[in-house]
Amino acid sequence: MKLSALTMPRVTGFDEELRDAGRSIAMRRKILTSLKAILKYAQSKGWCAQNVAAGYKVKSNNRNDAGPLREGHDFPTKAELRTLIDKAPGRWRPLIIVAIFTGMRVSELRGLRWQDVDLAKAVVHVRQRADNFGKIGMPKSKAGSRDIPLAPIAVNALRQWRSDCPVGPLGLVFPGEDGGVESYFTIRSSGWIPLQLEAGICTDTGEAKYSFHALRHAAASLFIAYLNWTPKRLQSVMGHASIAMTFDRYGHLFADHDNDREAMEKLQAAVGA
Repeated sequence: MKLSALTMPRVTGFDEELRDAGRSIAMRRKILTSLKAILKYAQSKGWCAQNVAAGYKVKSNNRNDAGPLREGHDFPTKAELRTLIDKAPGRWRPLIIVAIFTGMRVSELRGLRWQDVDLAKAVVHVRQRADNFGKIGMPKSKAGSRDIPLAPIAVNALRQWRSDCPVGPLGLVFPGEDGGVESYFTIRSSGWIPLQLEAGICTDTGEAKYSFHALRHAAASLFIAYLNWTPKRLQSVMGHASIAMTFDRYGHLFADHDNDREAMEKLQAAVGA
């Protein structure tokens, strides 16, 4: 990318790509520090007018720092999900639908092969991923290799998409127009952000409301609310390395607070108080 085309939103997107690729906050801070230094040097040489990364701060990817994940704040509401599905155009529609109903990481979606999709049995086998540089490799961890059931809408969307999908040597389900690995930047800038703006899913300042990773959180919330999956089952489908990670992110969604008062009355009765 030419220095003249580099903007603060692109720097923000770069950091989001690093985060979604599983980079730690320490690594992200090192990388952004290097980027700032590079741009500062370029500015001193007169190669760019400003250091667009100078004021950017890497935020923690520990969701507990900001409290429990909230529907409508950290991930789309069910109404917003319906709107996204209805308005998703062309090649972005199957990608959005599969993301919503499987909770797959964007790197796993970018690396998904047709040979790992069984439409007859309605299941997708996660066996590889594409990193931030488009390199195909093993899933993020041992737990990343997993099987995920597909909802009928996802099966239908993939069946329809298969005949239009660009053919490439890697046999990818969601490739770029040349059949190779699609970049996260293209998914974000050409698909995800424009879709939210078109759907009116925006912040008060008119920007797209959610990161693509928010669809993963939305999927987990749907699994918990409507499938009654146990935490262990959710851990398996989401590909978390430990049950602790599952509870840290989604533990509050398992709680049935509507019955808290009745439960406390039973607790009191149990001890005869």
